[in-house]
Amino acid sequence: MITEQEVKDLLRTGGYIADEAIATAVFLALRMEKPILIEGPPGVGKTGLAKALSAVLDFPLVRLQCYEGIDEGKALYDWEYGKQLLYTQLLRTQLDNYLSVSADLREAVERLSAEESLFFSRNFLVQRPILRSFLSEKRSLLLIDEIDRSGDEFEALLLECLSDFQVSIPELGVIEARQKPLVILTSNGTRMISDALRRRCLFLYIGYPEFEREVAIVCARYPELCETLARQMVEFLRKVRELNLRKSPSVSETLDWAQVLSILHVSQLTPEVVANTVGAIAKHQADLQQVTELAVHEFG
Repeated sequence: MITEQEVKDLLRTGGYIADEAIATAVFLALRMEKPILIEGPPGVGKTGLAKALSAVLDFPLVRLQCYEGIDEGKALYDWEYGKQLLYTQLLRTQLDNYLSVSADLREAVERLSAEESLFFSRNFLVQRPILRSFLSEKRSLLLIDEIDRSGDEFEALLLECLSDFQVSIPELGVIEARQKPLVILTSNGTRMISDALRRRCLFLYIGYPEFEREVAIVCARYPELCETLARQMVEFLRKVRELNLRKSPSVSETLDWAQVLSILHVSQLTPEVVANTVGAIAKHQADLQQVTELAVHEFG
């Protein structure tokens, strides 16, 4: 069984720098076979953690992107009605012969109803992400991304899935997972997740990383940047986050900026460098001015 330190080391090999809380949550989720609900602001590495775990653990990634109005037909399963209709047309002659021996319409309907299971079998079942993850021959990682974009009804659908790792289909009965996937749910905190769903999960909050960890994240992703520049840019971004911006730069913007500076072969930040590359970290016109003014104050 994998240990906490091995989780941390594995993630590092996959380019993800985890702290103790992250490594512990992943270790416990694997050991207890429980989902993890990860909350935090956008761009701090919630989805990135799932992708990194999928890579380093060699678990196929099955991703369900949530949105307003998502239902079981998009998340769990659906019926391939077009295929059912096609089979009905192809078998029309056989159906006519089968029903022709019926004494009246009532008996014909009863005979046809008795064969409904032929058209509601796994041959016509469309596996949506959750069911596909449950039926995977190999243990998978099921990412239910941005659960806060969905509604209460969808959360209710998840309760059975995440408690017992099974899906109830009226026409087929209960389908249990072949292998319990590692389940990660992410939330940006735009809506309160229900207590019923929280009870079924381990909870992990990922916020903006500490200074040294963010520097390590930059150096791991872009080792061609010198550590001095990495520290300079992270220190500047931490001050940017204290500004009253419409959108504060997250870790994803940190990495975007690091890539820009790497492409441009920048060795040191100056007001001119920040002004020319500010679009990587500021996403609104009003924010651009505040960031460039801060650069003049810091590096001018």
